[in-house]
Amino acid sequence: MGDAVQRRHFMRMAMAAATASAATEALAKESSAAWLSLIDLDRCDGCLGRDTPACVAACRSKNAARFPEPQKPLMPYWPQTKYEDYSDRRDDLSRLTPYNWLFIETVHVNGRAIHIPRRCMHCDHPSCQKLCPFGTIGKTAEGAVVIDHNYCFGGAKCRDVCPWHIPQRQAGVGLYLELAPKFAGGGLMFKCDFCTDRLQKGELPACSQACPRDAMIFAPKSVLISQLASIVGNRYVYGHAENGGTATLYVSSTDFAQIDRALEAKFDGKEPVGHPNMKPKIANRMGESELLAKATLAAPVAAAIGAGLFAIKNRKPKE
Repeated sequence: MGDAVQRRHFMRMAMAAATASAATEALAKESSAAWLSLIDLDRCDGCLGRDTPACVAACRSKNAARFPEPQKPLMPYWPQTKYEDYSDRRDDLSRLTPYNWLFIETVHVNGRAIHIPRRCMHCDHPSCQKLCPFGTIGKTAEGAVVIDHNYCFGGAKCRDVCPWHIPQRQAGVGLYLELAPKFAGGGLMFKCDFCTDRLQKGELPACSQACPRDAMIFAPKSVLISQLASIVGNRYVYGHAENGGTATLYVSSTDFAQIDRALEAKFDGKEPVGHPNMKPKIANRMGESELLAKATLAAPVAAAIGAGLFAIKNRKPKE
C-alpha cells in the first residue's frame, strides 16, 4: 500500500472514529432526535474467521427473548393455502428470517469480495406503514420503523410493498390465533427495529457497538449529515435518495449499480427471497393499485378484527 493510499485510509479511519465518538457523546443530549446509520462497505470484512459476524451475533443475542415461539401444529390460513415457518431454521444466518434480522450478504465485483450488512432500511416515508391494513406499523422520533407485535396479524402487506421485501413472517404466533386463526394473516412480521430502546437509553445499537472495524456508525442525523461529505469523499452513497430517503446509508468505493448486478448474477435473475437487492424494487403504478385493491377487499375482515382489537385494548384487567 502506497504512502498516499495509507494516508487516505488512516484519515477515513480517524474520521469514522471521531464520528463514532461524537455520536456516543451526543446520545444523552439528543436521545429523542432522528438518527442515521452509516455502513461502510470498504471497512466491513464480514468478520472473516469468526463463526458468526460480530454484528449478527450481537443482534441475535439482543433480540433472542423476542424471537417467536409458534404453537404447533401450524395451520394454513385464508387467503393463503400454506404458512411460513422458520422455527426449525433458527440458525440460518444466510438470509433474513424472523430469527435473523441482520445478515451479511457477500458478492464479488471485479475480483473483490464486498460484504454487505443487510437489514431494514428504515425509510423516511415508509410504504409499509401506509399500507398496513391493521395500522400496526409506526415510526419513532429516532427514525425507526417499528412493528407492534401486540396487534400485528402477519398479513405481509408490509413485505409486499417494501422496496427491499425486508419483513419476514412466522406463522403460529400472534393475536390472530385468538381472534381469527383461519383468516386475514397468519403470524407476525419481524425485522430490525433500529435498537430504538437502546437509543432511548443513551446506548448505541447492538450491531454498531459490536463491530470490530467501526464499519457501522450510528449518529444523530444532524451530526452525520454535517460530516457526510468528509466521510464519503469521492465514494458512492446509497440510501440517501432511494425510496424517498432512508435512515440507513451505505458508502462504498464500488458503484452500487455494479454491486446490484453482482447480486442479480448471484441469483441468476431470480427474486432473491430473504436476500434483498441493492436496487429498490419500487412497485409500479399497476402494482400499487393491485395492492390497494387487495387491501380494500380485506377491509370487511380488517374492520371486524379492528373491532376485536378495540375490545382487547379496552377490556378490564381481570378479563
